[in-house]
Amino acid sequence: MAPQVGDLEPLAADQEKAQTFESDRKIDSTKAPLPVRFAENPDSQRPPRCPTSRAASLFIGNVLIVISVAIALFLVTAQFDSLSWDYWRSDISNPGTNVSTCATDTQYLLGVGKGDITGPVVEINLMGYADPKQLGTGLRQRLYSRAFIVGDIERPQDRFVYLVLDTQSGDTAVRYGIIKALKELGPEYAVYGHHNIAVTGTHSHAGPGGWLNYLLPQLTSKGFDRQGYQAIVDGAVLSIRKAHESLQPGYLSAGTTKVFGANINRSLFSYLANPEAERMKYFKSEEEDGSVEKDLTMLKFQRASDGKNIGVLTWFPVHGTSMLGNNTVVTGDNKGVAAWLFEKSVRGDSSAAEDFVAGFSQANMGDVSPNVLGAWCEDEAGSQCSFKNSTCSNGKSQACHGRGPAFRVHDDGASSCFEIGRRQFEPAKQLYDHLINNPSPVRGPWVKAFHTFHDMSNFTFILPDGRPARTCPAALGYSFAAGTTDGPGGFDFTQHNGNENTTMPIWKVVRYFIKAPGEEQKACQYPKPVLLDVGEIFRPYDWSPNIVDVQVFRVGQFAIVVSPGEATTMAGRRWKDAVGKSFKKILDQDMERTYGYTGGPSSDPIVVLGGPANTYTHYITTEEEYQIQRYEGASTLYGPHTLNAYINVTLSFLPYLSSESTSPPVHDEKSFPPDNTNRSLSFIPAVIRDAPPLFKSFGDVLVDVDSTQGYHRGDTIRGVFVGANPRNNLRLEGTYAAVEKLFVDQANPQKSEWRTVRDDEDWSLIYSWKRKNSIIGTSEVEITWETGEETNEWWDKELGPGVYRLKYYGDSKSLFGGKIQEFEGVSGAFTLV
Repeated sequence: MAPQVGDLEPLAADQEKAQTFESDRKIDSTKAPLPVRFAENPDSQRPPRCPTSRAASLFIGNVLIVISVAIALFLVTAQFDSLSWDYWRSDISNPGTNVSTCATDTQYLLGVGKGDITGPVVEINLMGYADPKQLGTGLRQRLYSRAFIVGDIERPQDRFVYLVLDTQSGDTAVRYGIIKALKELGPEYAVYGHHNIAVTGTHSHAGPGGWLNYLLPQLTSKGFDRQGYQAIVDGAVLSIRKAHESLQPGYLSAGTTKVFGANINRSLFSYLANPEAERMKYFKSEEEDGSVEKDLTMLKFQRASDGKNIGVLTWFPVHGTSMLGNNTVVTGDNKGVAAWLFEKSVRGDSSAAEDFVAGFSQANMGDVSPNVLGAWCEDEAGSQCSFKNSTCSNGKSQACHGRGPAFRVHDDGASSCFEIGRRQFEPAKQLYDHLINNPSPVRGPWVKAFHTFHDMSNFTFILPDGRPARTCPAALGYSFAAGTTDGPGGFDFTQHNGNENTTMPIWKVVRYFIKAPGEEQKACQYPKPVLLDVGEIFRPYDWSPNIVDVQVFRVGQFAIVVSPGEATTMAGRRWKDAVGKSFKKILDQDMERTYGYTGGPSSDPIVVLGGPANTYTHYITTEEEYQIQRYEGASTLYGPHTLNAYINVTLSFLPYLSSESTSPPVHDEKSFPPDNTNRSLSFIPAVIRDAPPLFKSFGDVLVDVDSTQGYHRGDTIRGVFVGANPRNNLRLEGTYAAVEKLFVDQANPQKSEWRTVRDDEDWSLIYSWKRKNSIIGTSEVEITWETGEETNEWWDKELGPGVYRLKYYGDSKSLFGGKIQEFEGVSGAFTLV
């Protein structure tokens, strides 16, 4: 009888680590700078230099001698191979300047762009925790699409677009909408399509929902919200347009650094089921024990015309669950904070272009939490949650919650969110500064991409060890309903040991009422006890995807695996390692064909994994983790061989990344997943009307600021206005709230003016909306400025002592005709010192 992986006990050392929840969880929540360690550069011991050609050296050495052109050309040809070798071995850098001066750096077509995708911030269920009661009530930070385009200068049709959306994930319907809108822009945008567009999400759990393609995630949002869907599509297209219009030759530089204190493994019991020898490969120290990845990988985009950097794209694994399940204001969660901090930090910097874009993409974060102090029971006992199934003394999971670094602050996770964002931003910024003076170039003229739609409902293939394997129609297990320590589920569901015998009989009835799994499905999904057989339910339309996106991008020695699901730490490693080994062969062949040599530092492939992208397929675990059937394994849709199936399909298409590949694989139209945007149900009530209270007008101040006493830095400043429903106008690329400062012209006071210094983009400014009377249609808006969130740098550069005021921008809807009317509200002026 095979050993039951679910009954494995961790080794003594691992048990001790499980009890202490790794050293990261003891990190103090103060805002001291975190240590930054850069990845070793094999060329770092060599002095910075540019490769030189022997022909050029001969020319300089014999400048006083007339040499025939024929002899010079002969020398160049004879030494071409040596030049190629120098090209790949040299570590190009030019300390003290931001301009790459080496003629042999590979140039690419580069462009970046950013577009507002903020959907309705009130009355819509937030996407991520699957709680229908978690309805939006306001906005703390606008959401964005950040676009990064990389192209081949010689073959401009070879290019890719990597989108980072402040959303829970990528999505089939959203991707269809983006591609359709790009086609409508005309022939100039015909180069963009399924093969070269990746739509990834930061996995924020603090954005509006209702925009996904399949029925299951629509249930908690009362169906499909077209307004939110269209906001995402339009903002993503805008970001691509900006990136496309800014395309110009430039350089890419890649680097890696360590990020400590920003992530832990929330399913350590599952992780320990992986072979010990494999786990030990990634054990570096007690601080970096391998249970999560601490590497942040960066691509730096630099334009050639003036040497200015136009953006950075990073990958680092951590869930977007810093904002808790009781939060109701929209934010980009910790990665939204990190991106905002980075973009803010380079404003006015001589190294950065004016429209600099920072993308903080997800990586293999399926079992990775930002709640770095571990999971604790919020009950009388106050003990750590059980190791195996994350329950408390009553045997249930509801009281088991992960704690962020500032969990004692009762702000729905906002302080912890900012701190985890800061802990990603600071090492990323230091890596950026390091790469400016010590570039590690991406080299090789090859820009390639492939994408395929693959049906996972019954895919048969051969495992690496020769065993036959198959995948299954999508299904979710009992432990899926238990949730995680980041957001526990309801009722009597638990992780690891949840099944029909450990839960109330009613769930067995519910399962059979919706769709009972057949014997074949049970056997295929084993040992997962199937709760929801979502891959075999097609009424009124598909509940979950069976057709998945498999996609990889390549530029030079850099490859991006685009994952449709949340790969766990070890699953992501296996996927990246498999791609890296095969990609290495392709890279060596391309170097041999193009330069005549192989080897050198730039011949070592760099492989990252980004997602969840293109369509949301829940989780991807290793086969060993799947046996444990905690939340991640129960949410691995296609059975125990899901990961190996993804790897198999990826490797089968990887030759399309070769320099000899002239076109990507042809899509079979029969393989396309459904687009449910025009058949999706929606029970989201519309805005009927807005009305002010008697004797009041829209925008009137109901509770004013203290204009007499004034405020000191660190105070929280509030104003309340007669409001209207913000769903009337999403104000994309605009703002609902603003802080204005009076700038006085000393020479001519008549020319003094109010200027906006804070708006919806800024973390310190909060817009809150509250319905007062649903029948009459009255509502109030509160604008809150938390000046304590302003750092010394921002205070000195952007704010400072002075006279300020709060401003509200609203839009009301009339009962008859539904006309939308803009209005404004302004608080009294106040001093801030």
